[in-house]
Amino acid sequence: MPVTETSAPASRRPGGAADASAAPAAASSDGVRMTPRAKLILLLLCAAQFIIALDFSILNVALPVLGRDLGMGQADLQWAVTAFALPSGGFLLLSGRIADLFGRRRLFLIGLALFTAASVLAALAWSPAVFLAARALQGLGAAIIVPTGMSLLTTTFAEGPQRERALGISGTLLSLGFTIGMVLGGVMTDALGWRSTMGLLSVAGVAVLATAPVVLTESRHPQRPRLDLPGAVTVTGGLLALIYALSTAAQQGFGRPDVLVTLVVGAVLLAAFVRVESRAEQPLVSLPMLRRRSVAWGNLAGLTTFAMMSTVVFLLTLYLQEVLGLSAFLTGLVFGVQGAVSALAGLVAPKVIGRFGARRTLVTGLLLQAGFTAALLGLGTETGGWLALVAVSCGSLGHLWAIIAYGVTATSGLPDDQQGLATGLVTSSQQMGLTLGIPLLSAVASAHIAALRADGSGFAEATLGGIKLGLGLDAAVVAVVALLVAVGLRTVRASRRG
Repeated sequence: MPVTETSAPASRRPGGAADASAAPAAASSDGVRMTPRAKLILLLLCAAQFIIALDFSILNVALPVLGRDLGMGQADLQWAVTAFALPSGGFLLLSGRIADLFGRRRLFLIGLALFTAASVLAALAWSPAVFLAARALQGLGAAIIVPTGMSLLTTTFAEGPQRERALGISGTLLSLGFTIGMVLGGVMTDALGWRSTMGLLSVAGVAVLATAPVVLTESRHPQRPRLDLPGAVTVTGGLLALIYALSTAAQQGFGRPDVLVTLVVGAVLLAAFVRVESRAEQPLVSLPMLRRRSVAWGNLAGLTTFAMMSTVVFLLTLYLQEVLGLSAFLTGLVFGVQGAVSALAGLVAPKVIGRFGARRTLVTGLLLQAGFTAALLGLGTETGGWLALVAVSCGSLGHLWAIIAYGVTATSGLPDDQQGLATGLVTSSQQMGLTLGIPLLSAVASAHIAALRADGSGFAEATLGGIKLGLGLDAAVVAVVALLVAVGLRTVRASRRG
């Protein structure tokens, strides 16, 4: 999400030019309070981000019901998530740069319209193919909304207390959106069916889309930066190939020729992307910035915590409904408790960081997430609901600490004119994590389930075995990254002292 140019105040931008959206006064005469118009803009942009957060979570608890209704097998269910996450992560960087060229407000409206229309199609889907196509279009709309909405926010609110307050409100609503989505998904699926969840997104999208043209003003980069087309093609193609390979492996195994070929193609394209970005005059991703250890280790931690916690939620949804037989409503309540704990953790995290530092908070958060994920290995086929509730809630406390701490870590020690790019990398890590985690570990879990079934294990036993394997790998990955981050950031601190 290339927001480098929009993050610095206008006086620091090349040529001293300001974006069009910087014109509306975000603050009152005292420079601290928001004007009524600024509050309205913030409300609108946060509402759009809130809808995207809803979409990430509202369908999770409805997956088993959706699968039975549309005739999708268990191994296919992760496609309902992956079909959305793949384009939302793959096209994120490209959308942000196109918005810089052709107007952020214009692209924001296009993304909203696409997302809303796709939600209507998902609600009316009559086959798995139509539903997955609609989810992919929703993901593409989200890939447009997320970077353009963030750029509109950072160009509306000047760097300092105004922007920090705006970003804090936006982040809180994102967390709240995910929580409400899990609860609403369960309630609405039980009462009205899974299609009502997509209908809710449609209605919300129409409401925001009707208001946005009146509230927002156009904004684009004054110098019209070049579009890094080779970088966009290689990173998008590489991610598409990689996720396709992992998702196909979830159904057919890693031995299929198309899986192996697309894995190789994905790796080659991502390697080409690194080479292209090292030579591009205006790259989508700044490689020199990634060489800063605080940025690199911080973003690695962010990508890991998002990837692995989203996988925990996905696997536990299958466990609660497919193994224990809980309703979508009760499953939603479990994740509602998790969301409430996450919200409290988000409120406490700044104080923890202030007392113990971002590095210690980040490592501690990752270790808590890893430890409570490992505790889920105690789940059984008859009992385990309370363990799932307690472990995922406590693990989410560490997850939220890690989220906030990695954002602080990855943007610390940088000059003001690089804060925008650093923020873009933080957002990209989040999106990539959401994109990669579920298909990777669900592929492993699904393959293990199939092997256990072939050996004669019952449905519940085989499903639990696959879920436990996925959770075990999840916990191990987070623990290893926590140790690597602890060492890497300790080195950064030591070098600064020297």
